[in-house]
Amino acid sequence: MQEENNIVNIEEIIDVMPHRYPFLLVDKVKEIVKNESAVGIKNVTFNEPHFMGHFPNKPIMPGVLIVEAMAQTACILVIKSGDFNPKDKLVYFMSIESVKFRKPVVPGDVLELEVKILQNKGMVWKFSGIGRVDGKKVTEATFSAMIVDKNRT
Repeated sequence: MQEENNIVNIEEIIDVMPHRYPFLLVDKVKEIVKNESAVGIKNVTFNEPHFMGHFPNKPIMPGVLIVEAMAQTACILVIKSGDFNPKDKLVYFMSIESVKFRKPVVPGDVLELEVKILQNKGMVWKFSGIGRVDGKKVTEATFSAMIVDKNRT
């Protein structure tokens, strides 16, 4: 992954992440500090399929998708920090230890996803994450992920 001013653009994200529409939830990573933290961006748009049913007359981004966007930002941080080929590995969500939803995220919002590495024990990583819209905290979570071989059965 090429680095320019610590920005990871959508082309680079697609190159290293297995996720695709409608489940790729990070549009850009605007800052990475290797082995420490990352800040991802999710531009929330009404055209996303979950808004058809959540909720039809009052669209709100599902909280689980906000946490997934945090996890995808953390995945990009792991890939940038790790000493492995991302074409051979996957980063799997392992656990969510705590999450708080403080304010709804709606179409038109720019969701900023700040993740920090709390712990790294070999192939297992633990993170804290904060989601913000217009500088205000909307979500916070603690979660873990594990690096596995892509060909694992």
